[in-house]
Amino acid sequence: MSHFEEKTLHREEIYKGKVVELAVDQVLLPDGKRSTRELVFHPGAVAVLAVTKEGKFIFVEQFRKALERDLLEIPAGKLEPGEEPLTSAMRELEEETGYMADSWIFLSRFYTSPGFSNEVVHLFLAKGLKAGRHHLDDDEFVEVYELTEQEIFEEMARGRIADAKTILAVYHWALFQKKEGE
Repeated sequence: MSHFEEKTLHREEIYKGKVVELAVDQVLLPDGKRSTRELVFHPGAVAVLAVTKEGKFIFVEQFRKALERDLLEIPAGKLEPGEEPLTSAMRELEEETGYMADSWIFLSRFYTSPGFSNEVVHLFLAKGLKAGRHHLDDDEFVEVYELTEQEIFEEMARGRIADAKTILAVYHWALFQKKEGE
């Protein structure tokens, strides 16, 4: 038990949707005072940094309604109930890009916004890719790109790659390459 723990006194469930649940907790702080916490509960997600044998990275471009703009991102998606992260990663890569991989390496897991959400993303590296046909969800519209490492950094500088999971994936790729070179 943490000495910073905030004891929940009361929870009001606000909304239960297909992707998130929202709640407002009344909490007792470590100093004995009370406060309010607005929380988002998420089932978790996966993200896939997929690399071709030519060393290109698979990206998808899609419109993000919350931002009202397109982003270039690595393939990703939410975990289905009871689904293992690797199974989800394999499914998401094929659905969004058509690619399947021979080799899967777990890179990391991270929390997207721990100040208000419990969402955890499981990040995988996919290698030994074989191209196929994507199977998008009915409400998904994406375009698939193969980018070099240089092009990734150029798109980051332009702001077309601007989401945390993708930037963190590039960071973990650099760490993985360094570790492989040792």
